[in-house]
Amino acid sequence: MESTWFEELSTEQFRDVTDLLDAAARADGVAAVGEQVLMRLRPGARGSAHLLANSGDTLVGYLHLDLLGDADDNKVAELAVHPEHRRQGVGTALVEAAAARAEPLRIWSHGGHAGASALAGKLGYRKVRELLRLRRPLDDTLPDATLPDGVALRPFEPGRDEAAVVYVNHRAFAWHPEQGAMSIEDVRDKEQERWFDPAGFLLAVDGENRLLGFHWTKAHTPDLGEVYVVGVDPDAQGGGLGKALTLAGLAHLRRSGASEVMLYVESDNAAALAVYERLGFTRWDSDAQYAK
Repeated sequence: MESTWFEELSTEQFRDVTDLLDAAARADGVAAVGEQVLMRLRPGARGSAHLLANSGDTLVGYLHLDLLGDADDNKVAELAVHPEHRRQGVGTALVEAAAARAEPLRIWSHGGHAGASALAGKLGYRKVRELLRLRRPLDDTLPDATLPDGVALRPFEPGRDEAAVVYVNHRAFAWHPEQGAMSIEDVRDKEQERWFDPAGFLLAVDGENRLLGFHWTKAHTPDLGEVYVVGVDPDAQGGGLGKALTLAGLAHLRRSGASEVMLYVESDNAAALAVYERLGFTRWDSDAQYAK
């Protein structure tokens, strides 16, 4: 087996990597890498290093290394091994190569994969973070959204609202390793995604059209929606706006035809977990992040 780093993938490499990731997802029932990695695979993307492990002419493993890192200056890796080439040392080689290049290093495992947990333990990594995935049906038990007095909802307008959303997002998620670093360019990039729908990007504004909070929804399939991001400016928190925005977004997804909704939440965010559990969300699965 031979492993090689690339700063950018060619069209052929992009196809080979996406084929490998698709095979891993079919075998595991969960995506091997997150949305940000999928966006970074595309030719012309910057800020990544791609490690490809080949056996002859066959791609058997892939590791993505985020060179920009998170808000805590950790370099972050995600990887996948082709199902037909597991338990042959491919995963070990990928992780060791990433550790030799990046310090400090954190590694994501999606869906609580038992093989990933075993590999982490073997190489001296421990779980340092867990991201829970919750879900609930979009049925008649969904409560109505009640906005605070003086607050109105309107849809996001591309070309107008990016800066205000990024400002509120930064204030709302200053503590978060990834979300708090969202930039105007990140928003504009996602506006080009097939799933982006400004009608499902709900902004809560006051009488002067000042942004107080937002609920950005996402449609994964016609039946499954996501509470993608709910952000409320700290100055507007404590009056029920977050709950109202969440319910308004769920209502939008139901009107759009979704029968179920999911979301991600940090396992140690007790306040958010309590809110979502009161709204009828239950645990689905989780992603784990490992570090030495």
